[in-house]
Amino acid sequence: MPKYLIQASYTNAGVKGVQSAGGSSRRDAVGAALEGLGGSLESFHFAFGEHDAYVIGELPDNEAAAAVAIAVNASGGATVKTTVLLTPEEVDSAAQKSVEYRAPGS
Repeated sequence: MPKYLIQASYTNAGVKGVQSAGGSSRRDAVGAALEGLGGSLESFHFAFGEHDAYVIGELPDNEAAAAVAIAVNASGGATVKTTVLLTPEEVDSAAQKSVEYRAPGS
């Protein structure tokens, strides 16, 4: 099953929600959302810096990942950036594919 990195940045309302309900409730809510789409939560971490939370999860497909992003962004509590993660074996396979490509200006 494909893995995704979800980077979340909380709005003021989202920070107040974490403050009142706690961080573990956010982890549990994200886990439930992923499971509801046939996926699973691998890890959830809060952080300092550009993003407030980093999530690694499995989802069945890109449509499910997009559904999570749409739901979170629509909630108003956070904005998310989703990145598809590839295994080393997937990169090995991609590197072996023949691609006809001409660079700009060549």
